[in-house]
Amino acid sequence: MKVRIHPEGYPFIAGAGLAAVVLRLLGQRRAAQGALAAALAAAYFFRDPERHPPAGEDTILAPADGRIITVRRTHEPLWLQGDAWHVGTFMSLFDVHINRAPCTGKIVRIEHRAGTFLPANREEALQNERRLYYWECAAGYRLLVVQIAGLLARRTVPLVAEGQAVVRGQRFGLIRFGSRVDVYMPADVTRPLVLPGHRVRAGETPIGLWVAQEDA
Repeated sequence: MKVRIHPEGYPFIAGAGLAAVVLRLLGQRRAAQGALAAALAAAYFFRDPERHPPAGEDTILAPADGRIITVRRTHEPLWLQGDAWHVGTFMSLFDVHINRAPCTGKIVRIEHRAGTFLPANREEALQNERRLYYWECAAGYRLLVVQIAGLLARRTVPLVAEGQAVVRGQRFGLIRFGSRVDVYMPADVTRPLVLPGHRVRAGETPIGLWVAQEDA
């Protein structure tokens, strides 16, 4: 099955590929092999497979591939301004790093915040370099989605703009290289569907359920 490579990876693949050719012409066979391996690794990292969201709008989808590391109830003061379910997904270097929309709606605001570069699977990583997406879902509720850089990840890349309408499962961003994506869901109208340790796929795996307010 053909797998798309995201254009963000083209400079890395081309640079390493060109280095491999030049080194081979110079007779540096081992170095050329290393450069070729780097080009293949970049192609693997920036792979962008198609995803197929489940039917319906009653669930909130995982925004990232990886392993669930956080599911907890907390207070979110920035956008939800109340109790929220905080669900965090850690992406290793081997996971697909394209992030996808958890719900159909609109990106109201995108905010970048400077920070540290601690390992993304630590709780302290919440203060890392990060990009916040203030989301209004079509159902009328809000979500806060946060791309968090990690020890090696130094750049969060938005693929959408403020005010843009998005559909469930659509690509909205990516992070280089190895990182996490957190979602804050309003606790009065949602329930989490995952636990720490679960593996999820961006745009396909439900991580939360919209529920009637009196049942939440």
